[in-house]
Amino acid sequence: MLEDRDISDAFIWKAFAMRLLRRAAALAIFALPFFAATPAAADEWMIRDYLVDQVRGWSSSPVVLLTLEASNERYANLEQARIDALDKQWRAEREVEDQPLITAVLSSPLSSYLTRIQSDSQGLFSAIFVMDAVGLNAGQSAITSDFWQGDEAKWQQTFLVAPDAVFIDEVEINEDTGTEIRQLNMSIAQDGRVVGAITVDVNITELRRRYNAGKV
Repeated sequence: MLEDRDISDAFIWKAFAMRLLRRAAALAIFALPFFAATPAAADEWMIRDYLVDQVRGWSSSPVVLLTLEASNERYANLEQARIDALDKQWRAEREVEDQPLITAVLSSPLSSYLTRIQSDSQGLFSAIFVMDAVGLNAGQSAITSDFWQGDEAKWQQTFLVAPDAVFIDEVEINEDTGTEIRQLNMSIAQDGRVVGAITVDVNITELRRRYNAGKV
């Protein structure tokens, strides 16, 4: 009888162990996406914790709001065909020396303001640009690939969402430098009304380095 009891206890313990293993496996599978997403989630947390309030501060500057006011008034009734034509002109100007449209934007006080912010960041920002109410660039620290951003998430998920909207895009790799870049995109509001949006290309590689060094 004792031998039979020993066998029975062995089966019970084996069954119990198998249940524990199955539960551990299930928990591991359930948790896998969270662990896999940890680096990206940490990057987003760093951006939100360190940069969102700073960018809001820049966005409330008179040079930003006055430039957006002028741009929104200038392009208020612009038809899509004309927007597409301006975007096409911008792309064409990138390939030639004569660049009247690009020069007009880059020589504005807002562009000078954004260029200074990028320079003062000491490598943390690789580009900054402000978009108006139709998604056209109103000012920028460097030449962008296109002039109209209204068909892209950076404008659609900020300007069209809320006065305080924040959208952080996925990581991209800069082919020239090998650094990781994430775009911080935010609405720009005045008196509770959305008047534009801003995009900041954040050098995640540099931001991580500063966090690890205790500099932010």
